[in-house]
Amino acid sequence: MFLAAAAAALVIQLNPAWRAALLYDRTALGGGEFWRAWSGHFVHFGWPHFVADTGLWLILGWLLETRHPVFSRVAVVAMPAFISAVLWWFDPEMARYGGLSAVNLGLLLFLALQGWQRNWADWFWPAVLLIYVGEVILEIAQGGRGGGLIRFDDPGIRVATSAHLASAGYALLAWFVARSRPAKKPEPAGSGLGG
Repeated sequence: MFLAAAAAALVIQLNPAWRAALLYDRTALGGGEFWRAWSGHFVHFGWPHFVADTGLWLILGWLLETRHPVFSRVAVVAMPAFISAVLWWFDPEMARYGGLSAVNLGLLLFLALQGWQRNWADWFWPAVLLIYVGEVILEIAQGGRGGGLIRFDDPGIRVATSAHLASAGYALLAWFVARSRPAKKPEPAGSGLGG
């Protein structure tokens, strides 16, 4: 699923004329073009933006499909729409949005929370969480200007901090739901059916 979505993002990147039809565009969404709530996340503002977002997308997809396949498959479909809904309702100034960074950050946050939950003494996952929080604080402090190390092909594009916060909300909600589900008990050896 992650590979197919990355391929779709590549096709969009290779056909810049498609960007206008697929980008999260507030006016077009208001006019009933609801696919943009999902497709806009797979549109990128230049090759550096595409490479950074899609590369992380593939790495996270591989890790999540291995460790948390149900979450990853639901998140690929639901998280982009959730983020777009949050942008629509809580950030009316966001006229256009594109890129996988918010979805990636939500996936990374869920993965880090699950990893830390497995081993509360492990330093790696808290460090990932700290970097995540630090990045969002830096984005807020800079008012979303620039793309950090990534340069967009349109100088008017700003980092969508509200989208990153929305993805954090989705990931936290998913983590709480996953935690509230009772753990499956392993079956005792020899209890399976067989001949």
